[in-house]
Amino acid sequence: MGDEIMIALLEGCVKIDASDLHLTVGQPPVYRRHGQMIEMSGFREMSHEDMVVGTEFFLGKDTVDNQYWERYHDQGGSDIAYALKDLARFRVSVFEQRQHPTLALRMIPYQMLTFEQLGLRNDMMMGLLHRPRGIILLTGPTGSGKSTTLASMVNWINENRATHIITVEEPIEYYHESKRSLVNQREVGVDVISFAEAVVRNMRSDPDVILVGEMRDLETMRAALQAAETGHLVFSTLHTVSAPKTIDRLVTAFPTAEQEEIRAMLSTSLAAVFSQELIPRCDKDGRVAAYEIMLGEAAGSPAIGNLIRERKTSQMRTTMQSSANLGMRLLEASLAKHVNDGKIDFMEGFHRSNEKTDYLQFVDPERIPDDFSYELAKEGA
Repeated sequence: MGDEIMIALLEGCVKIDASDLHLTVGQPPVYRRHGQMIEMSGFREMSHEDMVVGTEFFLGKDTVDNQYWERYHDQGGSDIAYALKDLARFRVSVFEQRQHPTLALRMIPYQMLTFEQLGLRNDMMMGLLHRPRGIILLTGPTGSGKSTTLASMVNWINENRATHIITVEEPIEYYHESKRSLVNQREVGVDVISFAEAVVRNMRSDPDVILVGEMRDLETMRAALQAAETGHLVFSTLHTVSAPKTIDRLVTAFPTAEQEEIRAMLSTSLAAVFSQELIPRCDKDGRVAAYEIMLGEAAGSPAIGNLIRERKTSQMRTTMQSSANLGMRLLEASLAKHVNDGKIDFMEGFHRSNEKTDYLQFVDPERIPDDFSYELAKEGA
């Protein structure tokens, strides 16, 4: 498989608006488009030699001084970003399976989306992103659009505020050219050893805004919270399915002896949690985002801060539902609105919701299928 074929496969990803491209030994290329896996018909199966050549296309030759190959051999995988001319960027994940190199590529469009395109309230977002301090968390499953939403937030600050922005990613996904803000971007494994080390070091670099690509470990979580508490606006991501569970996930990640201190820090420094899902549309091609949004004390909602301090995360949903005027919303309300607007299928929303009974209360009864059975649907969920 020569370079021309690899470039053609990447161009095909852009052409059909696929989110991912998968290359595996013994299989033809597979695209993921709007959540569905599509095998490339008429293309031969990948051989071991194809995968070695394809891996070298991204990582370069396997030499002793190539840090990407070193990471691949030591850890069984390596990540890198690749720019396809002026069409798109790709986050390339190379990993080993059955002693063969394997490639999973996520397409990253160059164009940043506006808040309207993302389905977020412009007034709420502008107010949130003008705040000088606090931590904003994007959560959701892999492929839910967290990186895209984060990039749009950073881009808005870059265009509208005079700040110093530092991003720490593995690899760097979206490139941000300095506009009103000065932007510096660091790659873990290339520019710095780890996320935690980068955050600590960056505190001495006069930042106003810090983006931490992912809070993977305890030290990164601690460093990010300390940065937010000491007067910085911090962005990061977690793999949780709801805003309240994000609080529990953060607190319980720490040893029991530290949890009260972390609760206190989080109660005052949390600005917002956005939990999001990307759902296939039923009215036309594409996907639409559904959000759960919780605003914290650092964004003007002392009620959420109090609930964090008092360990009452179970009451957060009630507060979020009653604070819709501030911009908060439950995931179930967001899903139901898409169903009521005819954008997504009723059952798709049902299966994506965390609290099924709440979802059913938000959905227009006329949108519920006549043959729908709550008990049977729950059993099949």
